[in-house]
Amino acid sequence: MKKTLIIGATPNPMRYAYRAAQMLKAKGHNIVNVGIKRGAVAGVEIEQPGDAYNDIHTVTLYIGPDLQEGYYDYILKTNPKRVIFNPGTENPELENLLKENAIEPIEACTLVMLSTGQY
Repeated sequence: MKKTLIIGATPNPMRYAYRAAQMLKAKGHNIVNVGIKRGAVAGVEIEQPGDAYNDIHTVTLYIGPDLQEGYYDYILKTNPKRVIFNPGTENPELENLLKENAIEPIEACTLVMLSTGQY
């Protein structure tokens, strides 16, 4: 299973980040929820970004490029294998930074990847 850090986690069930957290947990993946909203998703509390994790396989983004810059260092320190840019989160600057640090950027939809067995 791929431990996944969800950036932009929210307790709002109408949001894709919420649906992704639910689906990741249902498929047996451990998750870390990071966001500005308080609450829990899929039984996991939403945290503020703090100390970097050292066991994250995948970061999945649910915040737009305008908010991502504040997370660059956090993502790089976390050093995941890959970062998924969900629709609307594409960011060439961050994608290039990831490549320079041997982290794979993927423009895709986490929900689709999970649904089709490509996760």
